[in-house]
Amino acid sequence: MKQLRGFKLRFYPTPAQRLELARTFGCTRFVYNWALKLRNDSYYQEDKTLSYTDTSNALTKLKKEPEKIWLKQVSSVPLQQGLRHLNTAFKNFFAGRSKYPKFKKKANRQSATYANNAFTWVEGKLTLAKMNQPLKIKWSRYFSGEPKSVTISKDPSNRYFVSFLVEEELEQYPTTTEKIGIDLGVKDVMVTSKGFGSGNPKYYAKYQARLKKLQKRLAKKQLGSNNRNKARLKVAKLHAKIADCRQDFLHKLTTQLVRENQAIYTETLAVKNMMANHKLAQAIADCGWGEALRQLAYKCQWHGRTIGAIDRWFPSSKRCNHCGSILDQLPLDVREWTCPSCKSHNQRDVNAAKNILAVGTCFFTRSKGNGQTPRYAKRYPLGRRKTQTPVPTTGGTPATDWLGNADQETPTKTAVGLTVLRCDPAAFQAAKERAPRQACGDTSSGESAGAVSSYVSVKQESPDLSVGASIIFTI
Repeated sequence: MKQLRGFKLRFYPTPAQRLELARTFGCTRFVYNWALKLRNDSYYQEDKTLSYTDTSNALTKLKKEPEKIWLKQVSSVPLQQGLRHLNTAFKNFFAGRSKYPKFKKKANRQSATYANNAFTWVEGKLTLAKMNQPLKIKWSRYFSGEPKSVTISKDPSNRYFVSFLVEEELEQYPTTTEKIGIDLGVKDVMVTSKGFGSGNPKYYAKYQARLKKLQKRLAKKQLGSNNRNKARLKVAKLHAKIADCRQDFLHKLTTQLVRENQAIYTETLAVKNMMANHKLAQAIADCGWGEALRQLAYKCQWHGRTIGAIDRWFPSSKRCNHCGSILDQLPLDVREWTCPSCKSHNQRDVNAAKNILAVGTCFFTRSKGNGQTPRYAKRYPLGRRKTQTPVPTTGGTPATDWLGNADQETPTKTAVGLTVLRCDPAAFQAAKERAPRQACGDTSSGESAGAVSSYVSVKQESPDLSVGASIIFTI
């Protein structure tokens, strides 16, 4: 299967190339900020919305002005790509995927994108427009095929990187029958339902003393001086080292999990809300949960794996994975507890991972059978979108048997959603009699033999996708 992939490599430019790249970064940043201000003024002053074509035509006129003649000294392709990036930023904002576009700053990361008509690629050597010599790239890995686009970037620590967008044949991982649930935590970044704990290197805490010393020195330097710039560079390099160490750890961990398992189910966390707790914010940020979930999502898509995230309010930690009873309270300092109903001893994180696997196995196995993986459930919570994919079965028993739809042979138009609500005791008891426990979990493996109780609701749609009855079930 061919897949678009990015290969990010470091390179070392010559003094002449540094000058040309600095000029290109500055012009690209100026055009982006100029177009953003133009679109803002047009909307607020004239009540008119500008498109990419409008800003592109305005850029052509801007280059003809005598005071803006310096824009012609660099390649025109990165400038146009900056306008496209701004247009994409507005699309993401209106779609609710990101915040409103902001103006770019010189002190932050700088980048410029070259389309395939603005560079030459000959025998593994890359030469950009307006340059006479190829870039000196440090090759740590190689790719096959021709680059479709190239992005040059410079981070605050003055490191230069080149990112190739290449479409190449991706080697698939062997198909396996293993599946896991993942619980995210601070002591262990990831804990699986099989009892595996990834540990937490805590790179920020490791270099915190050194970082504190460098930042204290930076604060004492005079603004605008060369000594302050040198001190700032030392702080930026240490931050880059911490980020690189964390990124390397998460890549190795997620690659291992995707390689060994066919289906992965995670919890849905509001990391931004959790960061509001000033006592845990630093420890949470040092884990990189959001980046770990992002890597799991795209790696599962590449290799035909299934990934899903259960409902945010499902009590995975407080629920016993053996009998299904739910505790009223479970403080964070309690790492192990004994179930008052079945007297089983549960380790907090492993118990939560097993509950996540139970719910995920029942509802989130929605592979289309053609190697494609469903969209990540964190962005599209189940229960809000109608689908026409078959409901998963367990042990050869159609899931519609316990949904009151056993007369249908192929439930190809049954939409199942997971929500959280309070339970009506009478309705729960009636649904309990119709829902065999083995329909939602493999009780023989001991992974999911309990009940979800009053926290889970399944909405069953009729074959024509008209509104049907809602029932409350047990696992």
